[in-house]
Amino acid sequence: MQIKNFTAAKALIHWDGKILLLRESSQYHDGAQTGKYDVPGGRLNPGEDLLEGLKREVLEESGLDLLSAEHFFVDDVVVEKPDEIWHISRNYFSCAAVSGEVILSKDHDVFLWIDAKKYREVPIIENLAQVFEAYLKKFNPPGED
Repeated sequence: MQIKNFTAAKALIHWDGKILLLRESSQYHDGAQTGKYDVPGGRLNPGEDLLEGLKREVLEESGLDLLSAEHFFVDDVVVEKPDEIWHISRNYFSCAAVSGEVILSKDHDVFLWIDAKKYREVPIIENLAQVFEAYLKKFNPPGED
């Protein structure tokens, strides 16, 4: 079985005190998390700059243009496909957008703006819990609201 390595860039976009989540649609060809929520972003093209790839993915999935992006977390995952294995290294960024007007791609069917502290109330993909915890630790220190 062939192993493929990918780099991904993912955005925790904040707007009006909330974070954007997108629900994966059953129409998403490479999807494995139908009905669950994720943050915008995805795999980079070979040779693509990390920030340029982040901006492209966010625009494709949400219609949003980014104003800023601050890297804060990295993780990786191994995904078994029928004929290959994907090893994906994911880079997470705290981002600000030009607006909060979301236009979804066909890969997603619903979007939500949530309070980052309430991420447990939404059916998110499994790995996002550690991402939200890292986000809250860095950007919302104890005692601050």
